[in-house]
Amino acid sequence: AQPVESGGGLVQPGGSLRLSCTVSGSLFSRNLMSWYRQAAGKQREWVANIDNDGSTSYATPVKGRFSISRDNAKNTVYLQMNFLKPDDTGVYYCKGIDYVWGQGTQVTVSS
Repeated sequence: AQPVESGGGLVQPGGSLRLSCTVSGSLFSRNLMSWYRQAAGKQREWVANIDNDGSTSYATPVKGRFSISRDNAKNTVYLQMNFLKPDDTGVYYCKGIDYVWGQGTQVTVSS
């Protein structure tokens, strides 16, 4: 199955966005879900994980600003992004081991 990411957009530095990622099928609840991002000209990098027991982990650059959560009833994982910086600009993807890469959602942080 292919995740469908949404919620990206243009936001000013210091602003917030909430990304969503929905996946069809019955495998969602057993998957550790992750968010990744890729800036133009750079490699894709890991942002955050949420395991099927709700435990979370974050990359150092986003710790304290981003929050990952999930709703297994809706097959959806979220990424709440606060205090956004220009360095957060990129295409954001969600991923689980049972899923292929989706199209991503563009986040642009600029004044």
